[in-house]
Amino acid sequence: MYLKETELDPFRGTGERNEKGETLEEFLENYDPKKYDCPCNTVDMLIFCKGEPLRLLLIKRRNHPSIGDWAVPGGFVDIGEDLYDAAKRELWEETNISDVPLIQLRTWGEPKRDPRWRVITTAYLAYIDYDPGAKAGDDAKEALWFDVGLTPEEPAGEGVLSLTLKNKAAGITLSAEIDYRKRPAGALLSEPSYRILHKTGLASDHCLLIADALLKLRSLL
Repeated sequence: MYLKETELDPFRGTGERNEKGETLEEFLENYDPKKYDCPCNTVDMLIFCKGEPLRLLLIKRRNHPSIGDWAVPGGFVDIGEDLYDAAKRELWEETNISDVPLIQLRTWGEPKRDPRWRVITTAYLAYIDYDPGAKAGDDAKEALWFDVGLTPEEPAGEGVLSLTLKNKAAGITLSAEIDYRKRPAGALLSEPSYRILHKTGLASDHCLLIADALLKLRSLL
């Protein structure tokens, strides 16, 4: 069983046996968690620093996939780990930054977003008004702050978003063009849809995570 017997009480329901005559303990003993292919779960952290221009922390990937590309800090969730705890741990391991307040932003699960396996990631957002410093570690080769811009600032129901990230001191410019839509358009509540049209120097679908976080941050502020 995944949980200890003392932790099962919240899951007993009415306490009756199921159609096979099993108690909860017997059902769990017979349950095969590998019956279905399971996706891997990761967390990604979008750390913005207040200012003009707004800055975003990125790391340069040390390993495959997307080796040498720039990404937001992130990594895999351990089997017994809370998502928030995983986000704090991965941020510390890759950037040496701790005690940054995070809010859960969105889950990303396009089936082909990672070549290793079916990987679903939960994005976390932080907005701080100080520079906590950053030191690359773990899978990060470098950790740098980038000036970030997104146009248009308030997109309509559909169109192309242009994302730019620059670190002038290091002479690095990253960019992406993203197809943006709301589905269904015009609805009182709508889910934004993103599709990469072009990107330069950014890992995987991280340009989508960044654009979505910027739009969310602007709406919160």
